[in-house]
Amino acid sequence: MNIGIILAGGTGSRMGNMDKPKQFIDIYGKPIIIYTLEVFDNHPEIDYIAVVCLQEYMDYMKILLRKYEINKVKWLIEGGATRQESVYNAIKFISKDLNDDDILVIHDSVRPLVSYKIISNNIFNAKEFGATDTVVPSSDTIIKSFDGVEIHEVPNRSELFIGQTPQSFKLGLIKKAHEAAIEKNKLNATDDCQLVLDLGHKVRLVMGEKLNFKITSFDDLLLLKAIIKLGKTEMI
Repeated sequence: MNIGIILAGGTGSRMGNMDKPKQFIDIYGKPIIIYTLEVFDNHPEIDYIAVVCLQEYMDYMKILLRKYEINKVKWLIEGGATRQESVYNAIKFISKDLNDDDILVIHDSVRPLVSYKIISNNIFNAKEFGATDTVVPSSDTIIKSFDGVEIHEVPNRSELFIGQTPQSFKLGLIKKAHEAAIEKNKLNATDDCQLVLDLGHKVRLVMGEKLNFKITSFDDLLLLKAIIKLGKTEMI
């Protein structure tokens, strides 16, 4: 089976003074997380969905799932204090219903413009290689500075990529990676692929898309609204 894990446990602290987490911000009558869930719910290769959510938003999440008829959500799981803990909570919760070769497609709830193609390529690569990461080539020169004052290195741009999600894995592999990290007291990793690399396992790349951006600021919200509005105009 192929399981979408949607991470919605963040508080959106980087958005500033907001009355709700960014994944629940309304865009043209629909919360951001619903745009994301609809892609996974309608994708023919996704069998079920797990949503990792803030405990205080569990009931609200249930209301949204009913209202917008998101039918593939099988598990609603309480998030942890960190991204790593939230992912591991999901892995533990759903493992009893799955096999080690089942695929977990782990995605940020605030990347609502993820395409079917990206998800399909993640599933294919995860089945073939066990672990895959969605990336886009860096279009800008990256400057490395150790002190934020002077340039210390200008890496070769052709070797640099920007990480996105989904990140997808066979269940047995990502479970082993998380448990190994916990044993080493590595508890605040922000990237599941790094945990897999720490096991000595290779991670295959999937090409992402610029539209698959993460909502982290008001500028991102404005861009999302413009893209959605343009899409509606084109459909009319």
